[in-house]
Amino acid sequence: MTGEGASLAWPSSPPPPAEAGWQWALNGVAELPRVRAQLRRGLAEESDGSPQAAELDEAVVLAFDEMASNALRHGGGGVHAQVRRTPRAWLVEVRDSAVQRPPQPAVGRDPSQGGLGLYLIAEMADAHGWHSTDGQKSVWALLPRR
Repeated sequence: MTGEGASLAWPSSPPPPAEAGWQWALNGVAELPRVRAQLRRGLAEESDGSPQAAELDEAVVLAFDEMASNALRHGGGGVHAQVRRTPRAWLVEVRDSAVQRPPQPAVGRDPSQGGLGLYLIAEMADAHGWHSTDGQKSVWALLPRR
């Protein structure tokens, strides 16, 4: 559900099933450049090399970065991130310890102050959501591969 039909609220629902992929335990924002580079390399290896595929891969990296940085800044620690394949999409999922704090898109905030990443992800994603699992909050987005 991309574009104008995308809901900007983050519904409470588990992610769809996905195959194995890449995963990282994250301790701080300073790790993100290294992890983004690893993710870009992995996505490029899975891609057909077309300009459209490169654009879709960058959307996955952007969503990953926004979700991981939110978890590291506001999630109370224990951050675990993964990117896994479904038949038509990449599932980006980030878990943190802030079970009682669902994703909160910025409302009424000046865009220059940031906080619009969740809106951007919701617009790019085919589906998105969050749920509690194993004592953690899981925030996820499904981004197209093709």
